[in-house]
Amino acid sequence: MYKGQSSPRPIVLNTWEAVYFDHNLDRLLDLADRAARVGVERFVLDDGWFTGRRDDRSGLGDWYVDPDVWPDGLHPLVNRVRELGMQFGLWLEPEMINPDSGLARAHPGWILQTGDRLPPPARHQQVLDLSNPDAYSFIKERLLALISEYDLDFIKWDHNRDLVDAGSTIRVGRASVHAQTHAVYRLLDEIRAKHPRLEIESCSGGGGRVDLGILQRTDRVWASDCIDPAERRQIMRWTGQLLPLELIGSHIGADRSHTTGRRHDLPFRAATAFFGHYGIEWNLTTLADGELDDLAAWLALHKQHRHLLHTGALVRIDDCPENVQAHGVVAADATEAIYEIAMLDRPSTWPPGRVRLPGLDPSTVYSVRPLMPVTAHGAAPAWMGGGFALPGSALAVSGIAVPPLFPDESVLVHVIATSRT
Repeated sequence: MYKGQSSPRPIVLNTWEAVYFDHNLDRLLDLADRAARVGVERFVLDDGWFTGRRDDRSGLGDWYVDPDVWPDGLHPLVNRVRELGMQFGLWLEPEMINPDSGLARAHPGWILQTGDRLPPPARHQQVLDLSNPDAYSFIKERLLALISEYDLDFIKWDHNRDLVDAGSTIRVGRASVHAQTHAVYRLLDEIRAKHPRLEIESCSGGGGRVDLGILQRTDRVWASDCIDPAERRQIMRWTGQLLPLELIGSHIGADRSHTTGRRHDLPFRAATAFFGHYGIEWNLTTLADGELDDLAAWLALHKQHRHLLHTGALVRIDDCPENVQAHGVVAADATEAIYEIAMLDRPSTWPPGRVRLPGLDPSTVYSVRPLMPVTAHGAAPAWMGGGFALPGSALAVSGIAVPPLFPDESVLVHVIATSRT
């Protein structure tokens, strides 16, 4: 069950876009060292660690650490991660199976299917029939063994294909989606009962399974495999319509997006991800010292303010000027708030206009300043220079001027109560 605010949401580094399937211990140790240096608190080893898994065509179901890649198991990496003061997490896709796997060859009847044919392939994989007691027992034993051996803090639980032609051989090919779903819930419940401090992410191909049954059993979700900040803004906007931001994994990717090829500067990427469950999906071994320092400053800033971000009230600002997007979080007692104002494209009129800041106490006077230094491409509004204060009523009705920003730039606005009118 989700633990609420009993502890801060740890900053995550996930290895997928850093190394993909190329698991090399020395490289991963270097990545872990750099992750700790910039302030990461949870290191997650993604796909590629188990038997025969050199690409996405084989290995699903064979949940044993590959001795060819990891002759000493995962212990050298896990030990180093823990020595560095970080938690350790592991990627798994327990409900899936590759036809090219030892498990599928040994137990072809454990694949969901109808008649004498397999469902259409997707991502070279099929679905393991967890309503089959033997398949369920096998997966449960493997998961519990891995959790115990490596004392896992976290599982990234993926689910990368739909249930199509999902019949069960133990039901003579009859429909089995309902039974499969309840088996997954039971598996999650039994694992959590034995390891109550374990946290689980519902990854599901990036946002593919964010429902009430899963949310009752997991600690966060992965909203999308696309972390291009231009696209991620809309993804976070609408995922956050139903879910609290602290449940939504929100990572800083490389300057060139893995999914779209677009390039964005670090401040825009970091500010886009700032309000969610913060993390990194980036090969830090390619960064110079100055770049690591810049990233560390963003992580430190998030740690400084994550209590506000993850306990305050989310506010939407839908009446923005053309090509401007804004939102924010206001503390429960309205003594503090952080807003983001982003320029998505060039507006047709200049200067861009004003953004209202809702959610504040009308009778309280607030100081307004940038949370991080921002370069204005033109005359900077008065509030960016410090010493600017207005009552909440004025900020809600008249707002503040949007800075002259280039497209794909944003500013975080820090609002702090100073006195009551």
